[in-house]
Parts: sequence; structure tokens; C-alpha cells
Amino acid sequence: MNGVISIASHVPAGELSASAVAEGLSVPTEFVEDKLGTARLPRIATGVETSDLAVSAVRALEGDGRYDPSEIRVLVVVTQNPDGRGLPHTAAIVASKLGLGPDVAAFDVSLGCSGFVYGLQIVEGLLAKTGGTGLLVTADPYSKIVDPDDRDTVLLFGDASAATLIGPDPKYRIGAVRLGTDGRGAPHLCNRDGVLHMAGRQVFNFAATRVPREAKALLESQGLVIGDIDLALLHQGSRYIVETLADRIGLDRAITPVDVGRTGNAVSSSIPLLLEPFLASPSADLPRRVLMAGFGVGFSWGVGLLERA
Repeated sequence: MNGVISIASHVPAGELSASAVAEGLSVPTEFVEDKLGTARLPRIATGVETSDLAVSAVRALEGDGRYDPSEIRVLVVVTQNPDGRGLPHTAAIVASKLGLGPDVAAFDVSLGCSGFVYGLQIVEGLLAKTGGTGLLVTADPYSKIVDPDDRDTVLLFGDASAATLIGPDPKYRIGAVRLGTDGRGAPHLCNRDGVLHMAGRQVFNFAATRVPREAKALLESQGLVIGDIDLALLHQGSRYIVETLADRIGLDRAITPVDVGRTGNAVSSSIPLLLEPFLASPSADLPRRVLMAGFGVGFSWGVGLLERA
């Protein structure tokens, strides 16, 4: 049985102060604190590539006795801002920098905030064929494409990466999932000539209607109710969207952490960043059943369950 063994992350030391940026753009401090929830917005340094960000997260896994580079058979890098123009794929560059052998299936997945939930399914499925262990790396530095004068995006996104080790004898089994895409939302969150464009109202409306519906359908399909969920990890789009989704799904806010202040919206890394500290606990103390929900560019969504092994 394969599942989530451990997670390690990397948050760059460089950062923007959300309050300072807001002041420069004449955005009320109350809006940033109460609605966005952002405080520090990490930024990669000049010259740091997406592959470097990815490698830093994997290096942080090296303190975990379960990580053995010689056992890695699958490497998936989730990013929409790859090295160069994506040729070669960033996963190949990461594999080289890590010194992984040639018997590794390494490729990129071009998904945003739903990418972690998708990636778990992809790596688990491949490991059933390849054996060994797999790495799911989320690294999407949106600072590459954010317009510093665009108040709709510059106050939200932060750079970070996470590396998830997947394989046998896990702490969490990867459970049921609901995945989907509504391509009609594509123009509302996209890269236009190298600059991120986001229509905030359309993105919010999509998330606030689709995600609760999918979460409830997933639970119903598994014969579960809200009370069976011990921890809910919702993509950290903003404080307001996390709290709105928690309320509409019917989740207790006490089991629905909001951590957007530490890293901003870290795109595909937001869910593993939330899960990481829990995995550091003894297995017996882990929340028994975890609900995950990622949503964003596409429009795409992934709602899934993790079950304590």
C-alpha cells in the first residue's frame, strides 16, 4: 500500500511585506488583514530558478530516514512557471540536480492550485507499476509573472515549494477523490503575454459554488458525514475564501487552518505546507481523516481524502 510518508518544504528568505505593498497601492490595511489575510509574501532571489526552488524542498527531506534517492522511481513536478520556457521539462532538470538515476519517470504537470491533489493520484498510480518510492514536488513561483502594480495579485501570491515522499508503509493512505475542469473559466485566471491576469470575482464565485458541492458529493459517495472529518486542508487562496468554503461545506473552523499569512497563496504548495507540521507528529496523534480541496486555474478542482494508515 502506497501513500504519504513525509513532507518537507522550502520558503525563500526574501519577502515582501503585504502591508507595505498595500500602502504603496493605496489598499486599506483592513482589507489585507481581514479579507486576504496575507502578511509576508516570500520571493525567490534574482537568478533562482523554479528547479532550484524544487530542489531545496527535496533537500529538506534528506533529514527523513525514509528518503533514499536510489529508491525514487517517479518524480512529478507541479508547476506552471517552469525553468526557461519549459523545454526541457523542469522535472528533468530537478532529477539531474538531485543526482537521480536514469530509471526515474520524471515529468511536469501544468496545474496550479489543484495540482497537489491531482499529483497524489498520479504518483500513487505510477508507483503501482514501477515500485519503489515517488516524489511529488510543488514549486510554482508566481512572482515570475505577477505585475507589481496589480493590486489583485501582488498582495496574494508567495513563492514556496514542497516535496512529498510517497511510497509503502505510509502515514496516510490516499483515499477517494473527485477531480474536474470547467474550461469556460480559463480566461479568468491566465498568463497573458508573460503577466498574470486574475478576475477575482469570477474566481471566487467558481470556488464558492463548485468546491462545497464537490466536497459534499465526495463525502456522500464514501458514506461519510462532516463529523467524520478531523482536519480540513483547503487551498489558501485568501483568508476570506477559506472561511467562506469552510462555512458552506459545514466544517468547523477549528479544524480548518488558515495559514495564508505565513506564505501568501503558495499555489500548488499551499496544501502540503498545511499538512507538513502534522506529519511531524507521532502516527498515533495524526488526525484520522483529512479532507483536501484544491481549486483554481483551469478552472480546475481536486477534492480528496487522506486516511491515517
